[in-house]
Amino acid sequence: MIQDLEIFVAKDLDEVINRLTGKDTCIIAGGTDLIPGLNQGSDRFKDARLLIDINRVAQLKGITIDDEKISIGAVETFSNILTNVIIKNRLPLLWKAASTIGSVQIRNRATIAGNFVSNAPCADSVPALLVYNATIEIESRRKKREMSLSDFLSAPYKSKLDADEIVTKIIISVPSKDFTGDFYKLGRRRAVAISRVTLALLLKMDKSVIEEIRIASGAATPIGTRFFELEKFAQGKTADDNFLKELSRKVGEQIIDVTGLRWSSEYKLPVVQQMFYQILNRLVHKTR
Repeated sequence: MIQDLEIFVAKDLDEVINRLTGKDTCIIAGGTDLIPGLNQGSDRFKDARLLIDINRVAQLKGITIDDEKISIGAVETFSNILTNVIIKNRLPLLWKAASTIGSVQIRNRATIAGNFVSNAPCADSVPALLVYNATIEIESRRKKREMSLSDFLSAPYKSKLDADEIVTKIIISVPSKDFTGDFYKLGRRRAVAISRVTLALLLKMDKSVIEEIRIASGAATPIGTRFFELEKFAQGKTADDNFLKELSRKVGEQIIDVTGLRWSSEYKLPVVQQMFYQILNRLVHKTR
């Protein structure tokens, strides 16, 4: 049973910031995480007394591009992302990740900022955002700041967002046309599935040599994780089949380092390694 709550519908960002006073206030946009959490009596929302509805705040909406930087408003839904030409043409991994989220009804409600602020291990947009080096803009009455998404995520269902802060937008520099990439999701069924494994990969080649690679996973790790050390290891290596297999094995080793051995490791690790190899092999050889 949901506790008694006051709901305030904010008209602009100033009203949101002035009402955000601490743990007894919660922001609601899509509500796809908050409402089930309240119904289930989740400890994350047990202190909530005031819900601030931000759906009418114009400063939190819009998808624009300027000087090869894309800005995505915090309350943009995944349905809006899927119908946006900028995202589809310039950030195809994010577009593909958005297409795998829930059902049409969920995508109509769920927002991009809510997906990573909630920071569930299965947050499908996170690996794609990580390989795109996404930066988030955060505001409060005290200050306005920016930080990388990889620094923002701290633990399952936790982030470095203070109780009086709100994420206002996501900023992504468009990768050069030399990059190719892909996003992969494994669920227990084909639709409306919670992810068991997600992978995002961006690759830039100089003939047969890996010039730059960006690797991120979700669900197989406690939170969406970027593998920076593995990326450094791969840089400058010749992308022959032996190295692709070695790199795929190391992805599994990195996941074990992050998560430790779990009951699901027996089936997840081979899947991650095989799918990583297949994606990387396609990208290297430019096949589909």
